[in-house]
Amino acid sequence: MSDLIILESPSKIHTVQHTLGSAYKVVACKGHVRDLPKSRLAVDIEHGFKPTYVNIDGKERVIDDIRALAKKSDHVYFATDPDREGEAISWHLATILGFDMSDKNRVTFNEITKSGVEAGMKSPRSIDMNIVNAQQARRILDRIVGYKLSPFLWKKVRRGLSAGRVQSAAVRMIVDREEEINSFVPVEYWSIEAKLLAGSSKKPFTAKLATVDGKKADLKTKEETDEILARIEGHDFVVKSVRKGTRTRSPAAPFSTSTLLSDAAQRLGWQSRRTMSVAQELYEGMEIENMGAMGLITYMRTDSLRISDEAKALAKDFIEKNYGKNYLPAAPRNYKAGGSNVQDAHEAIRPTVPELTPERVKNSLTADQYKLYKLIWSRFLASQMSDCVLNTTAASIDVNGCVFRTSGFSVKFDGFTVLYEEQNDDGEEQSALPELKEGDVLKVKSVGGLQHFTQPPARYTEATLIKAFKEYGIARPSTYATTITTVIQRSYVEREGKQLRPTPLGIVTTGLMKDHFKDIVDLGFTAEMEDDLDKIELGEKDWQEVLGGFYKGFEESLEQAEEDMQGKRVKIPDEATDVICEKCGKPMVIKIGKYGKFLACTGFPDCKNTRRIVQETPGKCPVCGKKIIQKKTSKGKKYFGCEDNPKCRFMTWDAPTAEICPDCGSTLFNKGGAKGRLICHKDGCGYERELK
Repeated sequence: MSDLIILESPSKIHTVQHTLGSAYKVVACKGHVRDLPKSRLAVDIEHGFKPTYVNIDGKERVIDDIRALAKKSDHVYFATDPDREGEAISWHLATILGFDMSDKNRVTFNEITKSGVEAGMKSPRSIDMNIVNAQQARRILDRIVGYKLSPFLWKKVRRGLSAGRVQSAAVRMIVDREEEINSFVPVEYWSIEAKLLAGSSKKPFTAKLATVDGKKADLKTKEETDEILARIEGHDFVVKSVRKGTRTRSPAAPFSTSTLLSDAAQRLGWQSRRTMSVAQELYEGMEIENMGAMGLITYMRTDSLRISDEAKALAKDFIEKNYGKNYLPAAPRNYKAGGSNVQDAHEAIRPTVPELTPERVKNSLTADQYKLYKLIWSRFLASQMSDCVLNTTAASIDVNGCVFRTSGFSVKFDGFTVLYEEQNDDGEEQSALPELKEGDVLKVKSVGGLQHFTQPPARYTEATLIKAFKEYGIARPSTYATTITTVIQRSYVEREGKQLRPTPLGIVTTGLMKDHFKDIVDLGFTAEMEDDLDKIELGEKDWQEVLGGFYKGFEESLEQAEEDMQGKRVKIPDEATDVICEKCGKPMVIKIGKYGKFLACTGFPDCKNTRRIVQETPGKCPVCGKKIIQKKTSKGKKYFGCEDNPKCRFMTWDAPTAEICPDCGSTLFNKGGAKGRLICHKDGCGYERELK
């Protein structure tokens, strides 16, 4: 007889089994085993929002196997993920198996390592019904919004639409930003820059006009700019003052989920779904050369910045050993996340064993795992290192009453930047200035006016949208990636490069929601609901009362909307194209259907011609020589295939390029993104090289 450990993911089994030994049998339930049925609402609104759960189709075998093992075991421990969903899965399993909820059979692992698993097993507790009720409340909220609101959208906009509580608020943010951009009126302004040389230096530095006769330079037109240029022409650029000093830069905090997603988007160009998938793999663990099976990072769904004392001590030892004592701060660094909605149950995202450098584990990881682990490892170690110290110089330069200013710096002590440096969003780099002294007359290489226009706010990218989610408090770490993925899959939002742009469907639907369901798309209301869910988890609010408060207003809004929209439908505007219908000669437009975008003839209903939207790529199919087109999987992942499919079955994840193989003349494909390799897919060729 052995004790039974039920995990959520099969990939953790080996590590946990290896740690605990043969006295335990370790199995996985592979996610949720029970849920609300898809075919009906399954929530008794009249009787305290009581949900009716059913076993998920396809999980019967898993449930039967776990039930059989539980009967043979002395003790059963539920070790699902340490979050709301994990707590709910444990509760569902305990319910199915008939356990008493007061039993201390719930264990959590913040990290899948020997010490993490052993620590979790030493502290079993009963299933926390406050956490379970917070998950139930969220699930029921989303079910009510989806099942009550979606049919309304079907009738008034288009069949097949669905609404979501957090997703609708996210689309509203993207639509509002687009409206800001469209209504933005640019304002002209000018600046004056001088390229100057000091002494015998051959490298010019830049100084910018700051004041004119002691007042801030505020140039709005070319005429004003030309007046200043005429005023300074022929006059010396004289150094008026030089101020030298030092400045320190402190390291960034270790990653939370939102900052990890943002940094991976900026540095690696990854979408949030990819980042979370790879982070999950690093948390769940793999075989590490000379180390055995283990997880490499702590739990990756967190908004906490807390670091355990043990982890700080390990980081201190590693830094002192590998970089020296001068790279350690005077005292270990502590970080605290801002905002009232921060959940501190987990630590920040960090390596489980700081001594396992990215290079030591590289051979045990995939390319993606290595890249993300290196990012997490570097950020964490840097967060425990000393400040970077800069020598700074700031100078004012007078030209006939017009003062130009310049500044620069050099690194006195690199500190934490030896490992990790935050990205500079403005892209402007400063370097050290040449030696300047008060009274120096500088040589002028060039001086001129530059025209500028104020810029509209930028469209959201995944990185900036996740940052906004965090600021507004409208989502939680566990939902950041899925929220973005969902609104794209539902065709409310589309990617344009890295930017997120609302589709006509997203704009129309958001307009309808603003008019009739303002709470659903109101950011403050959505944040308040998230805060209420947090309070349910902490035992500060009753979950049924929260649902009751929401439903009263929602039901009234739905009834009023039905009345106001009686007999009305909202038309989704079509996107014009320059494609001509080959059947009747009329222009075709882009429409959005159940399976995404397609081309339709404007001559409908007389002409019912439709066409797939084909996105051609450079290069030719290496099998038959025809065009290669870009396609998408059912989950929206991009791949490439021959236009003659299914006759020609060639397809690949690698992007075709315009480059030709020097050996066989076929198209070369980009394998691995910006830092990948060019490879030839022609049978028997085998050519490949690194990207230049």
